[in-house]
Amino acid sequence: MEDCIFCKIAHKEVESYIIEESDNFLVFLDIHPHSPGHSLLIPKTHYEKFEEVPENLGEEFLKIARRSVLLISKALNTKDFNLGINDGPFAGQAVKHAHFHIIPRFPNDKGGSMHSIVYNPPKEDLSTIYKRIIKVKNESQS
Repeated sequence: MEDCIFCKIAHKEVESYIIEESDNFLVFLDIHPHSPGHSLLIPKTHYEKFEEVPENLGEEFLKIARRSVLLISKALNTKDFNLGINDGPFAGQAVKHAHFHIIPRFPNDKGGSMHSIVYNPPKEDLSTIYKRIIKVKNESQS
């Protein structure tokens, strides 16, 4: 996508601090970091949402994510991280290009766990939600 900043970074049209790269992914320091070493892992091909990223890239994705965490961990002397995806506008996705946050954590950094992102407990019981999910799963396999 020609107006996507992450596509421009992937094609090296925009300067960035690239820390890892593979055939299909790129990891670079976030320009608006929430902690030292806060990085973004992006597919080089434009996919707006995580569900669009091809399954066959899963192993490569995990390898580059792991390598990046290990590099950042050693460089910044931390073993703690929040790893996550803001997938869609209600989840806070600001750039419409699938991306994975690697956020190093440090003592007294004023951050929280993933559980602090949202608190909207279901009004239905878990068995009702489970049955709805399994129904969709079974329909998609038919």
